[in-house]
Amino acid sequence: MAELEIIDLKGKSTGKHKLADALANLEVNGNVMHRAVVAENANSRQGTHSAKTRSEARGGGRKPYKQKKTGNARQGTIRAPHYAHGGMAFAIKPRDYSKKVNKKERRLAIMAAFSAKANAGDIVITKEITFKAPKTKDAQAMLAGLGLADVKRVLIVVPEHDDAVVKSFRNIPNVEVRTAPSRDGKAASFSTRDLLVAHKIVLTADAMKKTEECWLS
Repeated sequence: MAELEIIDLKGKSTGKHKLADALANLEVNGNVMHRAVVAENANSRQGTHSAKTRSEARGGGRKPYKQKKTGNARQGTIRAPHYAHGGMAFAIKPRDYSKKVNKKERRLAIMAAFSAKANAGDIVITKEITFKAPKTKDAQAMLAGLGLADVKRVLIVVPEHDDAVVKSFRNIPNVEVRTAPSRDGKAASFSTRDLLVAHKIVLTADAMKKTEECWLS
């Protein structure tokens, strides 16, 4: 059973949190995690790109010059793809990039990523993260207290959305704030990609509790 360190906002250790065996001893399945991340990236694409074909480019209604006796290659329109301002050959059109990953596979992927981060010692738990008002200076002080000021990518997980917390961290590069997952699945939470790209992950005690209850229920 893996143990996660519990630290206060000044960086002092206050105890250990025993991670459930179902998470601590989970086999890291690279294929499932890869499919989950690929699907997440694909589903975030709008697919609204569109380029004009030669029939859609404006102009080119008449033949630019006669067919023979000019010394030029035969041309029917100046809007052919090889002309400047011509249409595009095989023009890209709006399309749906979405990929489907079933619920069990998605759950397995995020649990495997969490387990890998826990066993690598990249997850820490703190009692709570609260700010009286949105203030970037307070957020930077908190990261410094936790010893994370120089970490390139930090993921912070709170039990529920808090405007003061989100706004305090949003101006700090490479720091993301996410909420813990809920059983009903209605609230947005962190994803497999969020876990994998983060170098350090900070959860509040309540967020950790909600995460375990959701995944292990």
